[in-house]
Amino acid sequence: MSAILSSDDLNDFISPGVACIKPVETLPPSNDHNPYEVTTEYQVAAQNQTPAAISLTDCLACSGCVTSAEAVLVSLQSHNEVLNTLDAHPNIDVGRLVDAQTGLPNGHYPPHPEAKIFVASVSPQVRASIATTFGISDIKAGYMIDQLLSGPHGLRSGGQKLSGFQYVVDTNRMRDVSLVLAAAEVETARQQRSTSSPSLPILSSSCPGWICYAEKTHPHLLPHLSSLKSAQALTGTLLKSVICKALGVQPSQVWHLAVMPCFDKKLEASRAELTNETWQPPSQHAVSASLPVRDVDCVITSRELLSLASARNIQLSTLPLEPVSQAPFPMPRIARYLFPRPRRRHHSAPPPEAGSSGGYLYYILKSQQAAHHNSQITIQRGRNADVVEYTLRCASGQTIMTCARYYGFRNIQNLVRKLKPARQSKLPGAARRMQKDSGSDYLYVEVMACPGGCTNGGGQIKVDDMVQTLADEGDSNIRRIHELLQDWETYVGVAREKLVYTTFRAVESDVGKTKKTKAKEMTDTQRIATIAGMSGGGW
Repeated sequence: MSAILSSDDLNDFISPGVACIKPVETLPPSNDHNPYEVTTEYQVAAQNQTPAAISLTDCLACSGCVTSAEAVLVSLQSHNEVLNTLDAHPNIDVGRLVDAQTGLPNGHYPPHPEAKIFVASVSPQVRASIATTFGISDIKAGYMIDQLLSGPHGLRSGGQKLSGFQYVVDTNRMRDVSLVLAAAEVETARQQRSTSSPSLPILSSSCPGWICYAEKTHPHLLPHLSSLKSAQALTGTLLKSVICKALGVQPSQVWHLAVMPCFDKKLEASRAELTNETWQPPSQHAVSASLPVRDVDCVITSRELLSLASARNIQLSTLPLEPVSQAPFPMPRIARYLFPRPRRRHHSAPPPEAGSSGGYLYYILKSQQAAHHNSQITIQRGRNADVVEYTLRCASGQTIMTCARYYGFRNIQNLVRKLKPARQSKLPGAARRMQKDSGSDYLYVEVMACPGGCTNGGGQIKVDDMVQTLADEGDSNIRRIHELLQDWETYVGVAREKLVYTTFRAVESDVGKTKKTKAKEMTDTQRIATIAGMSGGGW
């Protein structure tokens, strides 16, 4: 931990608490049998009240124990939830909805109202963890996961409805989209840097643990956050928007499971900003479910994937390591991007500069280097391996851009300290503002909550020697990605901004505040509005 302490660190986000800070009012049950019955105080104390149920959404709206009480939150999205949903809903036969020759919907098969289309997305870090655990290659680990989720010897072989996942998508496909968009975002910021934009540096926003920390503890950092959705969120939005449009089903009939390396991805999936209300046309809200439908319904980790197989008595090592045939995807042009033909992959580890968290910073640096001929990237390591600074210089030695990588909360606190707003001097007549630290010189910072990045996420399988075997597929085809984005927004009829971007909001802390202290913080206008809004006008 940092040797410098401040009042910002003195909250229950850093120090775990044993109880939820959200009060739940409980009333004794009414008893109409004897209105004159006398109850002693000892009898009242002995009554057992119904345990309070705190939903994940409640916790995200709270400012207290999201990270410290994570064990409670993750139970709401677990392998048991996956099994219960598969047992409760039969599969919609996508093969009967989509023409096998054209891949287009035929409209001849009305699905059962309780049936669902089950789709799954798997991150490359999960495949790497499975590959290391079973001593197989990355591509065979992908086949193993596909067989478990979709194959005849996997989840389909048990359960009440014999349901399984019709589509299993690699999140690398939408990660490439986010990389291209992130590079464009940074290039725009670099060109406008002369305007002294207050939103620099751009901070990556794909780590939900870091986002929760920023929203609850340092709201002044929110303008710095990249507005791009993560690969998990992009995949969920793409799958649900396209499938619903093509097959004429509601978002609630498409159930999306994401297999991720980190428990905090469960928090991201539960954000109110990542639901169908952000992208579905208003005309379709009336026929949709009364409550918003999440783009990602459930998130499990690598370890929970093993628990999923164990609960159905499935030995992963016995599953055939070969591709699984899937139903045709209803939009052929998008299908060619999501499900490319198998091709030879390089199994050598990517260069260390790429990191282990999606390669955002690495791709941005390489894109800028390609745009500036004969430029060079210099690397300077910080106080530990999780802090690295990169400087791109042109042939004459002039600095083009400076970026950095900060992994782990210990280092994040140091970054936050550098980016704190300049304080106005309290001396009378003093107009000079205090100078910021060097953190404001960065153009882009890749921030991850876990030390070591995403391959060290809390949901990863623990092994003695974690070997990174992520497939290195080379640079993204920018033209194909822009074609995908154009096809996507044209097909679903939704603006690109609503599909690929998101928003963040400050979460105000209620820790230690009473009704009296909250009332003191209200302005006169707010107090009058509150009184006027009461029953009878407040008078």
